Amino acid sequence: MIPASFEYVEAESADAALAALAEHGDEAKLLAGGHSLIPLMKFRLATPAVIVDIGRLGDLSYINDAGDHVAIGALTSHRMLETSDLLKSQVPILSHVAGEVGDPAVRHRGTLGGSIAHGDPASDLPAALLALGGSVLARGPNGEREIAASDLFTGFLETALAPDELMTEIRVPKVPDAGWSYQKFNRRAQDWAIVGVAAVCNGSNNVALVNMGPTPIRSSAVEDALNGGASIDDAAALASQGMSPPEDLNGDAEYRNHLAQVLVKRALAEAKGA
Repeated sequence: MIPASFEYVEAESADAALAALAEHGDEAKLLAGGHSLIPLMKFRLATPAVIVDIGRLGDLSYINDAGDHVAIGALTSHRMLETSDLLKSQVPILSHVAGEVGDPAVRHRGTLGGSIAHGDPASDLPAALLALGGSVLARGPNGEREIAASDLFTGFLETALAPDELMTEIRVPKVPDAGWSYQKFNRRAQDWAIVGVAAVCNGSNNVALVNMGPTPIRSSAVEDALNGGASIDDAAALASQGMSPPEDLNGDAEYRNHLAQVLVKRALAEAKGA
């Protein structure tokens, strides 16, 4: 498939990218690694008139120790996350999940910010961000603001980012001693998850699900049950409560609901060392 014609703008800085977004409004889309936007354009599901390429902005590619959290530039590649010693010691689930994304070619080119901003409910990293209780920084014409992950995903492939905003940084709390697990069920290693579960147990119990609704989503039913003293088995049985999983060639809603219960049980058992 060939995308519709578009104007190409290569941004030399974050400010230049923001200026292009302000000039072209809703007709412009940002391009980072391209693994989310380009397929949509090929199928004509997205037809931006202007592409603003930010993939070469090196100042948005970093992983820094910021005290009580780790600050990650929005253009940091999955491979950098996967191999970061800082993440492996302080936020190990994020490093691990990055290594589960696609294949090596995707991990070297794809970016954390692109994955988060795309907001695909079948994507791995948004669930990890939710389970960690992280946040993102967005810069726009009115300045910079921080958006909690719990407020970021608003609909299918939709986020709270305004059309004239640029995500610049992702922040994740340090959880070096937390129990954690990421369980992903798919047909082939590089495929999207049919269902996935990210669990972080660090005093409270955070459980986020992949491909169980129109957005990346936390399972409040499981979390409330665990925090109320329920057993892993009893809590996991609630994994599908309030969910609206998609139905496709990989499985119907009943199948995904069952998978969610099985994978949540496995994730909690691993995270809690049970």
